[in-house]
Amino acid sequence: MLKRLNVQHLSQGMYLHEFCGSWMDHPFWRTRFLINTPEDLAKLHSGFIQEVWIDARKGLDVPAGVPCVVYDPDAEAFADQSPKPTERPRSALGTTGSSMGAELHHAASLCQRAHPAITQLFSNARDGEAVDIHTVYRLVEDITDSIERNPSALPSLVRLKNADQYTYLHCLAVSALMGALARRLGLDDHSVRKAALAGLLHDLGKASISPAVLNKPGPLDAKEFAHIRTHPERGWQMLQAMDIDPAVREACLYHHEKIDGTGYPHKLEGDNIPLLARMTAICDIYDAVTSDRPYKRGWPPAEAVRRMAQWSRNHLDRKLFEAFVQTVGIYPVGSLVRLQSEQLAVVIEPSGVSLLAPRVKVFYAIKPQQRITPEILDLSAFSCHDRIVTHEDPADWPFDDVDLLWRGTAASPASAAAAAAAVA
Repeated sequence: MLKRLNVQHLSQGMYLHEFCGSWMDHPFWRTRFLINTPEDLAKLHSGFIQEVWIDARKGLDVPAGVPCVVYDPDAEAFADQSPKPTERPRSALGTTGSSMGAELHHAASLCQRAHPAITQLFSNARDGEAVDIHTVYRLVEDITDSIERNPSALPSLVRLKNADQYTYLHCLAVSALMGALARRLGLDDHSVRKAALAGLLHDLGKASISPAVLNKPGPLDAKEFAHIRTHPERGWQMLQAMDIDPAVREACLYHHEKIDGTGYPHKLEGDNIPLLARMTAICDIYDAVTSDRPYKRGWPPAEAVRRMAQWSRNHLDRKLFEAFVQTVGIYPVGSLVRLQSEQLAVVIEPSGVSLLAPRVKVFYAIKPQQRITPEILDLSAFSCHDRIVTHEDPADWPFDDVDLLWRGTAASPASAAAAAAAVA
């Protein structure tokens, strides 16, 4: 049974389930723990958080007469022992189940807010100025809230960034993918936010790399490549001046290490590479290879997953990559696929039933080579007898609106960034 009460009524022996308020307003990196020391209790009493949820099944109960709100997660019901709360404990209920379409609009708004914030973050880091870490934390909270509502929307939308937005929105994309992967791994709420923070800051060292090298429309020469390989250590040094969890700094430093020891900067192998760094490596590569860059066009999402599966034998953590595939799907949102019925469709949402049977929007008949009225098809439904045969490259077909087909009217990161620039 979960109960919400004022922190002043907490006592040793209670099990803290969730803080009511922003995660940056309390001094704990964990959100669920047994209050078993006077020091923890003193921190809770003296912090900015006013209320918390406790789990009476795992620790001491609330004494008789103390006002609280009781929530039964099994019955999804509140008991009015004090004024009814404005929110449920998120970690008790899991995802709020926002539809893909609804969350894409939230995600577009988030992209609009995030672009200038990340641009300013890089600018401050490049100039050696203090970084407003609270702004960073608020952005991470917005990202993880979006992932909690729908884990596919934000990562899918931000993949559509323009090549000239890559450096900044790549960090947003990796942050969203990290949050979704951490959630898939079953990490607690605070660890999910820490993973998203690592994704947001992993490339901060590129703030000090020459833009001519970052945006070069062609292969780097040996000197340029050596220069860009310094960005993990540069970022790690920048983060030293911030009040950041050491695991986040390690993710920044080691996200280009490889399982077989051939990575950089320290050629770490296997489990010697910290968990967050191994996760960041996977999310970083996926967004990099699916994004348009000044020197290349991004791979289709399904093709990226296929090729990364080959690299995972030596370069990536195999188990983490398997969890990543479960996160984005074998056919990620936005993939163009050929169906057994000789029709083309675009993946609009993963299925909770099968990695091979997402929800798709059918829009093209292959034999007559013509567009048809779009139709939503749930390939995992018992009544559906169609299936995916293979994925296709949109460049091989006479249309250029595949992304519009799955994202609908939600603004792209490019238009969101343009709107943000106009406001600025």
